[in-house]
Amino acid sequence: MGINNIIKLGVFIGLLLLSARPVGLFLNRVFSNQKHVFTRPLGWLERVIYSAAGINPEEGQTWTRYTSCLLGTSVVSMLFSYAILRLQHILPFNPQHLPAVPADLAWNTAMSFTSNTNWQAYGGESTMSYFSQMVALTIQNFLSSAAGICVAVAVIRSIASKQASSLGNFWADFVRCNIYVLLPLSLLFSIFLVSQGVIQNFNSYTELLTLEGAKQVLAMGPTASQVAIKMLGTNGGGFFNANAAHPFENPTPLSNFVQMFSILLIPSGLVYLLGLWTGNKKHGWSVWTAMAVLFLVGVLVSAHFEFQGNPIYSNVGCSSAMNMEGKEVRFGIFDSALFAATTTAASCGAVNAMHDSFTPLGGLVPLFNIHLGEIVFGGVGSGLYGMVLFIVLTVFLAGLMVGRSPEYLGKRIDGKEVKYAMFSLIILAFCILGLSAWAVVSPRGTSSILNPGPHGLSEILYAFSSGAGNNGSAFAGLNVNTIFFNTALGIAMFAGRFLMMIPVLALAGSLAEKRIHPESEASFPVHGPLFVALLIGVIAIVGALTFFPALSLGPIAEHFEMLRGKTF
Repeated sequence: MGINNIIKLGVFIGLLLLSARPVGLFLNRVFSNQKHVFTRPLGWLERVIYSAAGINPEEGQTWTRYTSCLLGTSVVSMLFSYAILRLQHILPFNPQHLPAVPADLAWNTAMSFTSNTNWQAYGGESTMSYFSQMVALTIQNFLSSAAGICVAVAVIRSIASKQASSLGNFWADFVRCNIYVLLPLSLLFSIFLVSQGVIQNFNSYTELLTLEGAKQVLAMGPTASQVAIKMLGTNGGGFFNANAAHPFENPTPLSNFVQMFSILLIPSGLVYLLGLWTGNKKHGWSVWTAMAVLFLVGVLVSAHFEFQGNPIYSNVGCSSAMNMEGKEVRFGIFDSALFAATTTAASCGAVNAMHDSFTPLGGLVPLFNIHLGEIVFGGVGSGLYGMVLFIVLTVFLAGLMVGRSPEYLGKRIDGKEVKYAMFSLIILAFCILGLSAWAVVSPRGTSSILNPGPHGLSEILYAFSSGAGNNGSAFAGLNVNTIFFNTALGIAMFAGRFLMMIPVLALAGSLAEKRIHPESEASFPVHGPLFVALLIGVIAIVGALTFFPALSLGPIAEHFEMLRGKTF
């Protein structure tokens, strides 16, 4: 990979490590309602919202009440987005006079952005007006990101609480997250992006004459404001069809590096918040370390196989180092692999290279990251509460191995908590494998495949993995803008987001009601190398046992076929 790439990876992880504590401390002040840097300039807005909506931010909510508020907000915001997309032809800020979005695509897109998936079965510059991009999609990026963070905060509260029935107040968490975290950070990030060359305007598309005499249309629009929240909120939906590979979204190597870093910034800080609120910072850093190890393995494996390239090209005299199909020359092989691992370790979905063009095992890494539940730092909120599910399983299995009652930070883990954790993980597996199986045996699914054999299976598997895992990236090579895929993927996004959240919040409610028992010699320590190794082992084993058969028929089979000189 070269020493420069190793240094770049080290700097990336080092900055992520250094940022975890200050971001975690800032989140602590926001969600504990303490004074912070944005209290004075923005506090009035919080008070106005509470007053106008009749919200008492001090009112505690049970897990059922917290869940119903979250689901109600999501339903309303989804219908709002759907209406805008269906009516965009009569709404303002549509200089290209784009027509209304078809019903099935509008459903898919509205559910996609509501569930923080941001799957795009359309080309942004040819389908969405500026009004739709700003109001239906960008605003949804804030709301869906805040919802995920709220669930993570509620889960952390439940672990840290001393026998309480309340998970906090959803409306207070939701408002504070948007006003104090996402809004100011996105504003600052937007200014940086504009300084790098990301466009931000309301101009009509520009028509130019090339040197060859051909006409080329350059799409315009308010891009920087959407790119900022798509990265910080781990949304991933691009303003343009090419996403972060487009020079108007991601123009320089510096903007590329900062965009990758911004994806993991808040998720990393949430892990520190876990250690801070539970009074066990060693546990927080142990969880962070487990995430970092899994992330590094993914980056190195993907980069290794991308640098190896396709041996077929080597046999005809082409260097494997020229494995640049589907990659931007501005970023190269390593930055493409690093971006792919980052965006799928989180539930982001932004891409600066086409994953469909990766080598089979290079492309397996982002696919397997999604299969793990994107808990390797993960999306804003979703990564942490997904990791808590694996922590519960790890503690439970460790208790079985030593013949003692499992405890997590002084709270006993009973069969009910394990069932909640397993139910949430089973939902993810069922959505991915069940819907993929349906697509590969249905003519309506197979008719969209552009590549035969194992690569075609990988494309379908990736699509439903991305939808159910609320990632949003794609293998491409699959025509998903059909009634079948728009509907099926919309169902996968809904189940992967909200049906998975419900047992997570039920688990939080159960943990909140438990008393904290003093740790004794019989307690399993949830920090240190042994815990990190066990946690990584449980994550890898659960992921491998669940998805390895499907991966064997897809990217792994394609890898061996590639070595035999066959492509698809």
